[in-house]
Amino acid sequence: MSEAGRVPSPAAPPELAAAAPEDRKGREPEREKLPPIVSAGAGAAAAGLDRGSKGQTSTFSSFISTVNQKKEAAENRSSPTHLIFPNIKNVRDLPSICLDVRQKQRISVDPLSSEIKAPVLPEPVLPRQPKTMKDFQEDVEKAKSTGDWKAVHDFYLTTFDSFPELNAAFKKDATASFNTIEDSGINAKFVNAVYDALLNTPQDIQKTVLKGIINSLLREWKGPRTKDDLRAYFILLQNPQFNNTSTYVIYAHLLRQIATLVEADHHFLVHWFKKISQKRFKQLVERLLQFISLRLFPAKPEEFPPITKCSWWIPSASKVLALLNTANSLIHPSLIPYTDFYNSTLDHIDLMEEYHTWQSFGNSHRFSFCQYPFVISIAAKKIIIQRDSEQQMISIARQSLVDKVSRRQRPDMNMLFLNMKVRRTHLVSDSLDELTRKRADLKKKLKVTFVGEAGLDMGGLTKEWFLLLIRQIFHPDYGMFTYHKDSHCHWFSSFKCDNYSEFRLVGILMGLAVYNSITLDIRFPPCCYKKLLSPPIIPSDQNIPVGICSVTTDDLCQIMPELAHGLSELLSYEGNVEEDFYSTFQVFQEEFGIIKSYNLKPGGDKIPVTNQNRKEYVQLYIDFLLNKSIYKQFAAFYYGFHSVCASNALMLLRPEEVEILVCGSPELDMYALQRSTQYDGYAKTDLTIRYFWDVVLGFPLDLQKKLLHFTTGSDRVPVGGMADLNFKISKNETSTNWLPVAHTCFNQLCLPPYKSKKDLKQKLIIGISNSEGFGLE
Repeated sequence: MSEAGRVPSPAAPPELAAAAPEDRKGREPEREKLPPIVSAGAGAAAAGLDRGSKGQTSTFSSFISTVNQKKEAAENRSSPTHLIFPNIKNVRDLPSICLDVRQKQRISVDPLSSEIKAPVLPEPVLPRQPKTMKDFQEDVEKAKSTGDWKAVHDFYLTTFDSFPELNAAFKKDATASFNTIEDSGINAKFVNAVYDALLNTPQDIQKTVLKGIINSLLREWKGPRTKDDLRAYFILLQNPQFNNTSTYVIYAHLLRQIATLVEADHHFLVHWFKKISQKRFKQLVERLLQFISLRLFPAKPEEFPPITKCSWWIPSASKVLALLNTANSLIHPSLIPYTDFYNSTLDHIDLMEEYHTWQSFGNSHRFSFCQYPFVISIAAKKIIIQRDSEQQMISIARQSLVDKVSRRQRPDMNMLFLNMKVRRTHLVSDSLDELTRKRADLKKKLKVTFVGEAGLDMGGLTKEWFLLLIRQIFHPDYGMFTYHKDSHCHWFSSFKCDNYSEFRLVGILMGLAVYNSITLDIRFPPCCYKKLLSPPIIPSDQNIPVGICSVTTDDLCQIMPELAHGLSELLSYEGNVEEDFYSTFQVFQEEFGIIKSYNLKPGGDKIPVTNQNRKEYVQLYIDFLLNKSIYKQFAAFYYGFHSVCASNALMLLRPEEVEILVCGSPELDMYALQRSTQYDGYAKTDLTIRYFWDVVLGFPLDLQKKLLHFTTGSDRVPVGGMADLNFKISKNETSTNWLPVAHTCFNQLCLPPYKSKKDLKQKLIIGISNSEGFGLE
């Protein structure tokens, strides 16, 4: 069954059937097909409800054991709706609702129109709900002052009694259908007010709400969903009571029903989620992440059913999280950072087992967190990539050893490594030749030797090779990349040449850096990493273009902000574009002093840009600049990178995460650096060291970045944080008139024993502000 397919309801347990009065059996045959609410261990879950204080739920076991059927008269609302909460021994697993990242990483919502083509069921006539938000708030204030909560209790009892009642209470207009994705038709302010007040109401009111939700979920588990049903799910999902672990059994069944909706229904929910306020949206995400974490590592295991009986809890929550993640990605700027979807609890599970499960079973019924990579932190993804890389390195090295032995040749330890021998005077050409000759060894551990220099590569020579090579390749005189001062980044030169092998070399360098956990000081715009994952795996058909992705003015703005601003002005120009701009679908570029023209479309030099076609012109122009004009250069770069990093683990990454793996994170924590710093010749209590940290911690951010760049060759932090820098401060037994010296290959700062804080600060600022390039000694 597809991920969007609906699952037939299981047969109801005998306890549920027996609970129904005889006179209801004939009129509600569908009740026998309702799914169980709890599994074995429901008693423990219910016991957890007893421990709620204000803002939580208290004794609930009596409700779970004995709940009566709803009264016949719909107008009689004096008591809650009741159903038996059975203790079931066997609960079937939820069918597969997982996305296979190899097929699609995001839920497909864009192809569907705003008016969904799926059958639209007639909306039922809603009950009349006379209360307004003002009436409700007045009732709450009156109850607080008098202690009489009857009016408030009756409101909650009626509102959460069923899906129609929820719609009657919160729908802006009970007579309108609201069948569009852009407007849920829900009075969000009223919903927020009701939920904000709920946790401060007496416990019997909070229990009443939960009883109504249980009955609603049981009653509504049948037939196709109407838009009113979707609105009810949308409202119930925002209930803050689900922060309490004692409500997790109910919460799980709500998530299950939402997760198994058809794709067209998910489409509506995704677009409705976009309209939630940032605060409420973040609360929804945090609640789901907490639900997953506590199911994985419960503080009190007895509160939940055994994991074997509720294996569908985490897949259901993950699918609903996927809907929220999709909604977040459709908004620019997004409601919350993508990192807010990370679940750090997953850093403590067997990630490689998750990865291998995903590799082996793909889109089968076997769940893996790798099917929902947005919840896996960049640190956890780095571990997966590193271990996958190590396994590939070991496999290739072992195969080389077996080949040697099978040919009766003496094994050489050097065959286990990618050995690079280069001359400093011919760094680029030697590196290119070595990597071309040793293409089969790219996935072995890298070791570098500079010809004519003694020394073993313990990591320092490798880093120096990377730094020197990147420095030379990205120099403006080399002509491969253009540096844009406005955006402080490099972009591919569009100059045509006969050989693009050096672009392939840069791609290999980036791949080797990721493979060998080296952070590079490269400044590519985010668009570059988006193109690098288009597609994330090299296609088997060599005719399929690579490195081509959809681009917008936002992408162009990250590289050429002035040009992007000009094109935006063209789009918003209110005058006559054709007469005032006098442009055609033809653009011009200078190449080696020669102006060349390019048509953006066939016959473009004869097609004027008008008010009607200017959007097409802008899109074609951006596509030309970022895709077509540099296709051969970027394709070589793409193939170089993937020749090293050809791994399915790349499909777990966002473009921003690839950038962090290659270049490190821009977020600095100098206090963390202070805690992890090692000392040679100094103790951390020495006066010079105390002066140093007083000065550095007081630096503005730009000087802190300069210090990091001076000492490590990059102003960014590895994925593992400052501790992964292995930063060292050594005592330099020289005159205090000397400036500090850095060994970037070893992330080492050599500091003379300055006698005053003023002298140290002055010398340090001069040193870090006037070092060229990478500050190499």
